[in-house]
Formats: sequence, C-alpha cells, structure tokens
Amino acid sequence: MVDEQIKMLDDIVRKRIEATQLLSEYWNLYSNIGTWQFWVLTIFILVLPLVILYFTIDRGKIFLIGFYGFSINIWLTLGGEIGVNRGWWDYPYMTFSFLPISFSILSSAIPVIFMLVFQWTLNHNKNFYIYSLFAAILTAFIFAPLMVSLDFFRLHNGTNYFHILLLYTILFLVSKFILNAFLYMQNKVAE
Repeated sequence: MVDEQIKMLDDIVRKRIEATQLLSEYWNLYSNIGTWQFWVLTIFILVLPLVILYFTIDRGKIFLIGFYGFSINIWLTLGGEIGVNRGWWDYPYMTFSFLPISFSILSSAIPVIFMLVFQWTLNHNKNFYIYSLFAAILTAFIFAPLMVSLDFFRLHNGTNYFHILLLYTILFLVSKFILNAFLYMQNKVAE
C-alpha cells in the first residue's frame, strides 16, 4: 500500500515538473516579452492599477485598506488557480511562466478596484456591501468579458460570468469577514 502511494506521488511530481516545463515553453513561444499581450498585461493590467492605487490610497487608512486588498489578492489567486486546475477557465497569456497563471489579471486590477471601493465606502460612510456588490457586478460583467474579448481570459466547461460574479462576491465577503475579525481582536486588546 505504501509503495503504491509513493509511486503515485512520484508520478504526480513528475507530471507537475513536465507541466511546468510545458508552461515555460508555451510562455517562450506565445506570451514572452516580445508579444504585445505581455506588455498589455504588464503595463495596463498589472502596473497601472498599482500606480493609480499609489496616488489615490488614503494614507491615513493604508494598513486597513492594504490588509483588505492583500486578503482579496490571496483569495483571488487561490480561486484563480482552483479554476485553472479544475478546467473552469484559463489565462492564455502570462507575465512570467514561474508565477501563478492568474497572476497578471488577478493580482492587481481586481484587488485595486475592490480596495478603492472599500476606501470610498469608508471615507464617505457608504454601505460597503452594496458598493462592493456593484464592483463585483462590474468586474464580472464588464472587466471579465473585456478580458475574454482580448483573449486574456477564457471560460470552459459551462463556466459563465454569473459564476465569476459569485466568486468575486464570496471573495469580498470573506476578505471583509477576515478584516472584521482582526479589527475585533485588535479592539478587544485595546479595551
């Protein structure tokens, strides 16, 4: 039994290495720095949102907003990779083959959108949940279809934009819950 387990695990490791090598070869052929897709992903979807965030983030609430954004980023990356591994979607172009496949699209643009919505609701005393749901709707039904039309994002196996909306909604709710839990613990210490 243990021998079968070890053989199976060794086979999985070997196939992961092969898949990683194949992904690197794919990147070299179709997604390298000589392609326009690489530059669109890198400049407009990865760097530009971070530059916008740098100039617009409320410095007085930077840790609060940053923690929320980091949580969104982590959950989006995890969700993105689960979707890729399950065959629900894929990303034909990547910034670099050694990073998670979803890194470019999910590590900057979408977290920055949710961070700025969170900041706006804080600064204007607006309902976080309503405006975050609106942001989720916009990203699921405008940003995601735009990425599909540019062939930066592809949906498979019956996955649709409503599923993307559900993912984004769950992620902003989980991220807010985690933030609230940490704020609760911080306030308990301060009492």
